Amino acid sequence: MNTTHDETADAASTDESGRMGPAVLASVASVALALYFYYVRGDKQRGQFIGLWPATILGLATYRRLGEIKRLLQEDAT
Repeated sequence: MNTTHDETADAASTDESGRMGPAVLASVASVALALYFYYVRGDKQRGQFIGLWPATILGLATYRRLGEIKRLLQEDAT
């Protein structure tokens, strides 16, 4: 397997068609929402709370993707 770190990161952030997946888009949107609440509305506590969402969203998406990979590997093994 001769993939570089950059190729692996690109593959993780895009879906099969080469577009950004819904998890990445949701994470970017939550960062924008966090910045809005923190700076524009002045609600720093809510901005910080929403700022924690991207890691959770991406973690759940990664867990789901790993489950799909595991299933595919098990199918290939049989």
